[in-house]
Amino acid sequence: MSWTVRDIPDLKGRIVVVTGASSGLGYVTARELARCGAHVVLGCRSQRRGQAAMDRLLGQVPEARAELRLLDLADLASVRAFAADYGRRRLDVLVNNAGLMAVPKARTADGFEMQFGVNHLGHFALTGLLYDRLLATPGARVVTVSSLLHTLGNIDIHDLNCERRYRPWLAYGRSKTANLLFTHELARRAAQRHHDLLAAAVHPGYAATELQARGPRLTGSRVREHLARLANRLAAAPPEAGATPSLYAATAPGVRPDSFTGPSVLGARRLRGGPGGSWRAPWTRDDRISERLWRASEDLTGVRYP
Repeated sequence: MSWTVRDIPDLKGRIVVVTGASSGLGYVTARELARCGAHVVLGCRSQRRGQAAMDRLLGQVPEARAELRLLDLADLASVRAFAADYGRRRLDVLVNNAGLMAVPKARTADGFEMQFGVNHLGHFALTGLLYDRLLATPGARVVTVSSLLHTLGNIDIHDLNCERRYRPWLAYGRSKTANLLFTHELARRAAQRHHDLLAAAVHPGYAATELQARGPRLTGSRVREHLARLANRLAAAPPEAGATPSLYAATAPGVRPDSFTGPSVLGARRLRGGPGGSWRAPWTRDDRISERLWRASEDLTGVRYP
């Protein structure tokens, strides 16, 4: 596939929400959508970092229509406040981009294991709380950023919060599997109910972001943090390449429900051939498991979809 960001259509009149938009893939996604005319809502956990991202975006795209809204996916009260503040506006695309990777064991404000709580439950709740706005907008899309590292493990439906044993990378893989199961179930339910909604998942390949260094930094390992940054410089693609699958899934015609898009060729420091279909573990298309995860997510968050 030869699709590039130059193929993004005119997005004037569209409204897009991007979570985790203060840096990395989320920032690039928001910037390029704004460059093409979309009104972009930057969902950011930190006011300071979010405002810095807004200033940078307006410096690079002076004509951009963008706004900053605080959104902490580790706190369901913040998720509910964001959705309430969004109001009754249309919502063309929700990009569930924010995430944590291989961080030390911690809990969200609501007591969930941090990676599962932020990467999956926060986005599950946000999508559900904005679902009426999505359904009111013809052709709306929900794009959720997963990872090739979902292959590290299937979810354990009996231990979603890693109560028995916590291993940072396994917890990350399970949360990314949850992203794919969420996309699968959302697409399945939309089809069953004849909702005009496209649910798709993407992954960035190996892209240089702050994700790689944050885990080592939180554990106090300067050596591991330095190695992560060195690996990013030597082997990772730039964020502009890593964000391309998200931009494709958010805007391109012909994107299929429950698709999983990533770099078509995973090459060092570049994305060759544009975005394309990606392999995914068979357990991420298991109807029984996706439905059980959905029910558990509704119970844990208190958010129930129409």
